[in-house]
Amino acid sequence: MFNFDLNNKEYNHIHFIGIGGISMSGLAEILLNKGYKVTGTDLKDNPILKRLEKLGATIYIGHSKNNINGADLIIYTDAISTDNEELQAARQSGIPTVDRAMFLGALMKNYTYSIAVSGTHGKTTTTSMIASITNHGTLDPTILLGGELDDIGGNVKLGSQDYILTEACEYKGNILKYFPTTAIILNIDEVHLDYFRDIDHIVDTFAGYAANLEEDSYLLINGDDPHAPKIIESTKAQVVKFGISHKAHYRAENISFSKEGYPSFTLNINNKEFWPINLKVMGKHNIYNALASIAAAHIHGVSMEDITDYIELYNGVHRRLEVKGLVKDIKIMDDYAHHPTEIKATLDALRDVPKNKLYCIFQPHTFTRTKALLDKFASSFMNADQIIITDIYAARENDNGEIHSKDLVQAINDKGADAIYLSTFEEVKKYLMLNIEAGDIVLTMGAGNVCQIGDLLLDKLSNKSNEKAAV
Repeated sequence: MFNFDLNNKEYNHIHFIGIGGISMSGLAEILLNKGYKVTGTDLKDNPILKRLEKLGATIYIGHSKNNINGADLIIYTDAISTDNEELQAARQSGIPTVDRAMFLGALMKNYTYSIAVSGTHGKTTTTSMIASITNHGTLDPTILLGGELDDIGGNVKLGSQDYILTEACEYKGNILKYFPTTAIILNIDEVHLDYFRDIDHIVDTFAGYAANLEEDSYLLINGDDPHAPKIIESTKAQVVKFGISHKAHYRAENISFSKEGYPSFTLNINNKEFWPINLKVMGKHNIYNALASIAAAHIHGVSMEDITDYIELYNGVHRRLEVKGLVKDIKIMDDYAHHPTEIKATLDALRDVPKNKLYCIFQPHTFTRTKALLDKFASSFMNADQIIITDIYAARENDNGEIHSKDLVQAINDKGADAIYLSTFEEVKKYLMLNIEAGDIVLTMGAGNVCQIGDLLLDKLSNKSNEKAAV
């Protein structure tokens, strides 16, 4: 098993293959702060790389075996292939190599307490909620986020070595490499079907993760999830359940929603304490995220008085039902949802929000997911008035011609909704400029680069407003 002592400097020069990813960059920043020499490679420049360079990292654009010269340890992302030139050179020369998850698991052990947020939906939101609560308190955790949170100035916060708070992704069974003192499981659904065989394979992986926890660890789990009993049976950790419809240690009761879609509820803790909770993020799914966040903070000693105050200050992480702008009474929003369950939850959250018409622009993410979950995708858009589907974002995959965005459009229309296919972002922008009116909501959705459409639209709307004002 790979071990890593953060304070030892056994590996003084650490090289990252794929350093520009949001998780990899966070790890690199921790090492830079501890005085390590950090180098890294990525295919394209981006603001994350600029930040790392300012912090002292050496960044290479484009992969080359020469980039790893002098490195004592190589950390590589799941996104690279086994024939990567740098990875092959490292293995041939005997330089130790570990994947990102293995390194993160080893890094966690350097902290007295580690809180890892897993689940197939809601990891970034829940981690950022906990980050916001603890950032205002006294825990001072080191934080690794899969998104950008204004409250901590980005995706990473360097805190003490008492606590680390991080997301724990299940892709390729990576959670089996983590051994946190507090493990949160938000939900279990069909995801990453390019790796997992089926839902049973996914559940078994989470069960194996829970089985790895020590007796003095905590397992915080959504008691409403149908797979929770199997997970609970597999662990020897102390189990804390949160939920709405089942008996739970932390339960939401008396749920209501404001006209903006923000939930309020009474928090029932073990039928002994009752606290009013008011959120500033939309949707029923965020009640579950809030319950997990509250439970995690509370069992680590944050007072309920502070929790109720701080969680009300949380107004979301970028790319999670984010309001990007309001021009001419047209609201432009963006969300990272790329799975049918997430799409439905996001559109449900907007269902009763006052509006004229809801336009949803969806960019499917990966060919395997689109094909495997086509029927579920088709049923998830019912609360949108107009659905626009762009080309599939390939990510780590190649197009073998078995599935196309047009297939999803047809499937959606067969369900009785209104969907059209527009290939390019420019086509989408032109279509929207011809059709949107005051009071409409335009929502871009997907895990790729679909958020750029919102920027294009805001720029065009703003310019038109300025032109009219000049006249």
